[in-house]
Amino acid sequence: MNKGITIYISNSTHVILLLTMFILISASGCSIKRIAINSVADSLAGNSTVYAADNDIQLVAEATPFALKTIESLLASVPDHKGLLLSAAKGFTQYAYAYVQLPADELEQEDLIMANAERERALKLYLRARDYGLHGLSTDHPGFTANLRQDPVSTLSETGSDDVALLYWTAAAWGAAISLGKDNPYLLADIPSMEALMTRALEIDEKFEHGAIHVFFISYEMSRRTISDGAGDRAQQHFKRAVELSQGLQASPYVAMAESFYIPMQDRDSFSESLEIALAINVDEHKEWRLANLIMQRRARIMLSRIDEFFIE
Repeated sequence: MNKGITIYISNSTHVILLLTMFILISASGCSIKRIAINSVADSLAGNSTVYAADNDIQLVAEATPFALKTIESLLASVPDHKGLLLSAAKGFTQYAYAYVQLPADELEQEDLIMANAERERALKLYLRARDYGLHGLSTDHPGFTANLRQDPVSTLSETGSDDVALLYWTAAAWGAAISLGKDNPYLLADIPSMEALMTRALEIDEKFEHGAIHVFFISYEMSRRTISDGAGDRAQQHFKRAVELSQGLQASPYVAMAESFYIPMQDRDSFSESLEIALAINVDEHKEWRLANLIMQRRARIMLSRIDEFFIE
């Protein structure tokens, strides 16, 4: 399931200074140490622009694992820090999609065994992201995970605008894991819970991240089109709304539509047109979307290069 992809990691210089401060005063006492840890945690959780605006996909790919492990190290000391839990859920989802799953798809024609191994790795990363997200939701809603499976309507009715980001990233990670783990009955059994999370996020704030929830539903609706009446129509409506909310300046709706809608519909011309629109987007016009657009444009080029595999003449 396609998603808008941006990498949100804090300003590295600021974090290094905070980490240095933590090391220097950690021996001074537990209370001071906790203040230092929370300061670093707040910084990592709060700054969200540096990597998203980068124009070097490989540089970000190599830098992100260290940032993610730093977040996990801090969570070992402050396990209920909601901002860090959101950063972990979001960061592992983005990393798994952009730097593990998509490269695996590109590798498939050359080395199927390695591609499948990488997809298995992506699946594990998605599940890690999901678990961080569920933990984050439980910080304000005790017993959230267990209650979600027993009574999703009542459980989710207690969530609000402060929970939208966690609802989205938890569901996005969960959906991606389910998509990769189609032969796992335990994951398939989680579909109602995953869908309930994303539907609730849509109800609270359908404009979240300029249409990211709508992009998710393009793919999700088409994944169940054979068992849900009107799924194709709903996918098209979500696409239209995603383009409106992003003013046509994000590549992800066009790539999602090409991959999830036009291939199943065997509409070769619209497939090509949609990907060409994605490729024509100026990645420098909105720098906060630059990395996401570069990644999705790379995806678009790969898909165009394989067009003959997708369509029956």
